Amino acid sequence: MKTSKMRRICIAAGIAAGLTAALATPALAQTAYPSQPLKLVVPYPAGGATDTLARTIGQKLQEAWGQPALVDNRPGAGGTIGNSFVAKAPADGYTLLIAITALIQQPPLMEKLPYDPLKDLAPVTMIARSPSMLAVPLDSPAKDLKSFIAMVKASPGKYNFGSYGAGTSSHIQGALLNMQAGIDLVHVPFQGAAPLVTNLVGGQLASAFVDSASARPHLKSMRPLAVTGTQRMPGLPDVPTFAELGYHSFDPYGWFGVFLPAATPAPVVQKLSEEINRILHLPDVTAKIEALGLQVGGGKPEEFQKVVRTDAAIYAKIIKDANIRLAP
Repeated sequence: MKTSKMRRICIAAGIAAGLTAALATPALAQTAYPSQPLKLVVPYPAGGATDTLARTIGQKLQEAWGQPALVDNRPGAGGTIGNSFVAKAPADGYTLLIAITALIQQPPLMEKLPYDPLKDLAPVTMIARSPSMLAVPLDSPAKDLKSFIAMVKASPGKYNFGSYGAGTSSHIQGALLNMQAGIDLVHVPFQGAAPLVTNLVGGQLASAFVDSASARPHLKSMRPLAVTGTQRMPGLPDVPTFAELGYHSFDPYGWFGVFLPAATPAPVVQKLSEEINRILHLPDVTAKIEALGLQVGGGKPEEFQKVVRTDAAIYAKIIKDANIRLAP
């Protein structure tokens, strides 16, 4: 009888020890993060702003954590190849996505995507943000947005707006202006920022929506009429926001942000977010971001998630109302 009682005590103690170990294992794993190299996936070619930001953040993570942080460029299909790779990666915190606003604009533009950015990816931190502006050539008769709208209405079908390409933020913003102002600017898509800005400055375009990073080196060669976002740009204090002029849904900024696979443990997401926030406020990192013509981001995962979901809803409505579609 004593043997039986002792056996039961031993069994109970063994079960308790097992449960304690099982409960402790995730905590130990989270405490150990990161214990292996990190991969920062950039869904665009090397050399652009997204790539530059990824390499800046990666270098600082490597210095802080003593683990290699390698940038992996996976361009193609408007970023969907790299986005999909991270959405389907192991949710262990070692595969990061450095994404831009296009991530949440694509679902309503494309019939089929191999992932859902709102369900399959977890926002970590916004790295930087960028307002855009509607600009015209310096020799344009339009001196402000009101006179520009009047000019376009007076000559239907004559004027155009340039964009970075079909389905990009600049295309969406131009379509939104057409709808709200009741005008018929003809959309002229380009392959990226360089040819768009060149044609605007050269007078081949009547107008264009240009982000602050692309416009910054050429501000003296164009005339900004209005800016997106909720506040006036620091470098253009005399240029009003669209909201100030009575237009709506121009509030979203373009952004660059870090994402992880959706099932990544919350403590890992939080640790990565806190470290990136520290990095963003290092003087040399802040200077590099601002030199790109961008505004330094930061914030908690839940704050970035709110921005992502709010912006996604705004863009989805504009795209639907304007009937914007990308060719398959």
